[in-house]
Amino acid sequence: MTQQPTITYRTESDSMGDKQIPSTVYYGIQTLRAVENFPISGIKPLSTYVDACVLIKKAAAIANGKLGCIPEDISTALIKAADEVLAGNLRDQFVVDVYQAGAGTSHHMNVNEVLSNRALEIMGDEKGNYKRVSPNDQRIVGFGKNFVPGFVWGDRIPGQKSRRIPQYRQIRPHSPARCRPGATRRNLPRLGTDS
Repeated sequence: MTQQPTITYRTESDSMGDKQIPSTVYYGIQTLRAVENFPISGIKPLSTYVDACVLIKKAAAIANGKLGCIPEDISTALIKAADEVLAGNLRDQFVVDVYQAGAGTSHHMNVNEVLSNRALEIMGDEKGNYKRVSPNDQRIVGFGKNFVPGFVWGDRIPGQKSRRIPQYRQIRPHSPARCRPGATRRNLPRLGTDS
């Protein structure tokens, strides 16, 4: 008789309480809640959709690292984590049903948690230490959670020409001011629909 391996867990917390997350997974509490709340079809996202989201987050990590909005070690680790996913690793960690409710927030957070937890490992830390690399904050200064999936849909899939370049040129001069502590967003142009 073979002995079953012991499953270990880490505890993650959010505004709704604590959850036990298997230590082996790279997604976190928000992804687990989405899987529990939206067991609709069992269909997982296409790899091209995951890649498109990861490319946006990699670009944000590069830009925010160069602007000094996030520490260089975190930027480097996030970029490496993104490159690993783009190379085909961790594909089984994107578990949110394609028909989940909302504007893509659950999928967005699934990607954020996977990249954050892999970045933590790359830096020699433990998965779930979101005080060091937060899936909610550090990586996407300037990219709201509902903006990323919307950017990926339609004509914005990698390899296709984007029609938003003029809007990016308008925002670009404001980016360094926006990431400074205490900066206000009131007069800055934004493409997303949330904060």
